[in-house]
Amino acid sequence: MASGGHTFLARVDDHASFTVLGATLDDAAGEAFDKGARLLGLPYPGGPHLERLARGGDPAAFAFPTAARVTGLDFSFSGVKTALLYAIRDLGPDTAGARAADLAASYQHAIVEALAQRVARALERTGLDALAVGGGVAANGPLRERLAGLAGRVAVPPRDLCTDNAAMIASAARWVAPQPFPAYLGLDVYATGARDL
Repeated sequence: MASGGHTFLARVDDHASFTVLGATLDDAAGEAFDKGARLLGLPYPGGPHLERLARGGDPAAFAFPTAARVTGLDFSFSGVKTALLYAIRDLGPDTAGARAADLAASYQHAIVEALAQRVARALERTGLDALAVGGGVAANGPLRERLAGLAGRVAVPPRDLCTDNAAMIASAARWVAPQPFPAYLGLDVYATGARDL
């Protein structure tokens, strides 16, 4: 799952359970796209705008970090976000504006590589050959292309469903036993830890 709120890798053996293999240590991938876009003066939500700007740039123009020092399968995007901030500051407003496409392409490349490297590592460690990708960041074209060859089977929703939380919840609900009326009216929902408040 790669979204604005969280990025994580999970092993899913059936519809009733999953095991988290790696998770966001700080910023999520979608948050990094949105904040990077804002640094480049692009509107919210930033991911699609940054992707469009990046099409005219060189992904190798700037060497942004991919959190290579983070071992295991966890994600960290705060470093790449800070690196973009410093690159813009060091270039100055005029030069940064003139090189905005290169900055966007290099920034996007670093985020995509960070995601792809951990997915490849997870597939190797688990011995699995199937990959499902979800969340808003799954709409990113370069990410879709990069992940396409990592596993024998790769499932990614159509772009217009990647950012549709209602569609994701409805899909998940297909695997839950329905509650009869009026029993479902008595269900309570709590955010993690909220019951203890």
